[in-house]
Amino acid sequence: MPKKAPSYYVWYKVAGDACEARSAVTAMMLDVAIDCGVVGRLMKRADDPQTWMEVYEGVDDAGEFEASLNEAIARHGAQAYADGGRHVERFVACGTLDAEA
Repeated sequence: MPKKAPSYYVWYKVAGDACEARSAVTAMMLDVAIDCGVVGRLMKRADDPQTWMEVYEGVDDAGEFEASLNEAIARHGAQAYADGGRHVERFVACGTLDAEA
């Protein structure tokens, strides 16, 4: 059975200036896309616009992706805009037709 590519969900409360945070996070996400080919999406919570989530789907090489993400976070100071830290969750697909569900 082939290994399932995980998707990463990174959420946090935005600290400081939202425009500066958006700039840092966007630059960070662009670096990740260039470095390892994983294109992320930035979302905000519908009922709390200070809660943001980065979504990275179908990550084929978790080690390369995590290294690229960590380097980009440091390079652009993105951690400074995450009040209480960045919360990283990893999920893989499952469903009723999946033999391993």
